[in-house]
Amino acid sequence: MKRQICWPQLPLAVYREVAAHLRQVPGVSVGLLPQTSTEFDYQQSQVGGLEIDDEEATVAARQQVERILQYYSDRFGAWQAIAPAV
Repeated sequence: MKRQICWPQLPLAVYREVAAHLRQVPGVSVGLLPQTSTEFDYQQSQVGGLEIDDEEATVAARQQVERILQYYSDRFGAWQAIAPAV
């Protein structure tokens, strides 16, 4: 399943850390989405979000992805789903 998630105030370094952790899970690929805001705001992240593709992952690997995302959610706040562009 491909999905895009974000946490608007999450720092770039934390996004990179989350992506690095997720990339260690077999069958999972992760990409950083570009920031789409046209105005600079110190409170906004430099990243637009994460794109996670776990279509080739096992059930156990998908559960590991959820545990990793929950770990960061517990520390920084709930992830938000990004609606795919039509």
